[in-house]
Amino acid sequence: MRAVTTAVILAAGMGTRLKAENHDRPKGFLKLGEKPIVEESISRLQEAGINSILIATGHCHDYYDALARESGGSIQTAYNASYRDSGSMYSLYCARELVQDDFLLLESDLIYEQRALTSLMHQPQSDCVLLSDATNSGDEVFVETRDDLLVAMSKDRSQLGSIAGELVGITRVSKRLFEIMIDIAEAAFRSTLHYDYETDCLVAAAKQHPVHCHLEGDLAWGEIDDASHLARARSSVYPQILARDASLLRQ
Repeated sequence: MRAVTTAVILAAGMGTRLKAENHDRPKGFLKLGEKPIVEESISRLQEAGINSILIATGHCHDYYDALARESGGSIQTAYNASYRDSGSMYSLYCARELVQDDFLLLESDLIYEQRALTSLMHQPQSDCVLLSDATNSGDEVFVETRDDLLVAMSKDRSQLGSIAGELVGITRVSKRLFEIMIDIAEAAFRSTLHYDYETDCLVAAAKQHPVHCHLEGDLAWGEIDDASHLARARSSVYPQILARDASLLRQ
């Protein structure tokens, strides 16, 4: 199995539920520590061996364009001109010409400990969705599996069968799986651009191609979509991430 050296970060969203906190910047430029959370994510990706990062941009794209210019060529951007009227899969679609190999897929508003990346990259499967145990964050996406393979995702537990865990939002995607996702997305785009990469496209692709799911227990992570997520990140998740990563460095 080839090592993954590319990551795609979805960063086009407007972050409407965080306007009071971040009205003039993309969500990825929120700060919990000294650097914006997207820059912390990029540092973790590079620490894990990722040397090529593609960012799908939209709202306030100039922030990411500046980041790319300062990166020495390790970061590229792809602009979704329809970011106001499209979903996350369309943003990923806008970056398709830059994706040449297997990659890690994640979003710009995600915070996580280093173990999230290392555990996923050490899985033997080329296509793998990272899951965690219960976070009680209030906005969970639950994942149904069968024999460790992706079946469905939903925020409504009652819509699912056997729930394996919660979607973290970091996925390992092979070139073949991406090709299937692109084909599915192009058909969907004839009706709407509001199509999500995970609950819509990835689930549909899993009906054609096996997508494994890996549960990493006791994982410190969070997605920052609204003020309650931000408060949780500041009070508990981010300090836990810092402590765990510092402990990892001491080993």
